[in-house]
Amino acid sequence: MTKYIIAFLISMVPIVELRGGVPYAMAAGLDRVPAVFMCAIANLLPVPIVYMFARKFLLWGAKQKHIGKFCGFCLEKGEKAGRKLTRSTGRFGSFVALMLFVGIPLPGTGAWTGTLAASLLNLGPKTTAGAVCLGVIMAGCIMAFASAGVLHIFGL
Repeated sequence: MTKYIIAFLISMVPIVELRGGVPYAMAAGLDRVPAVFMCAIANLLPVPIVYMFARKFLLWGAKQKHIGKFCGFCLEKGEKAGRKLTRSTGRFGSFVALMLFVGIPLPGTGAWTGTLAASLLNLGPKTTAGAVCLGVIMAGCIMAFASAGVLHIFGL
């Protein structure tokens, strides 16, 4: 049970997310399907909080003395990128782009970063939730297959 809790907690950590939780679970010998499912759930738990508060924090921060320039810069860049992305790809293209951003397990991409980007890009909550959920499932499957292959190579 302790190994499941550790994998769950690893999957909630920003940047690491299930890209660290799933390999840990596989190396710890946990059952693949329940472990990936649990890591995906853990990775998705912070998504609504990040979505609801990231933009509000930046709007508040833009009015503050010490962080105002940075927060204003982030808002301006995010809104500009959102308009450009929506113009060039439409709403469905934005959905696919966000899903792939979250789903391809590279450092710095994932549910936290994708949700933050969606918040800055002003994507709606339904678009964000759907794209991030599908992306997390995709990343979980990729990490499970990759982890199983790497463990097999090393004879574990």
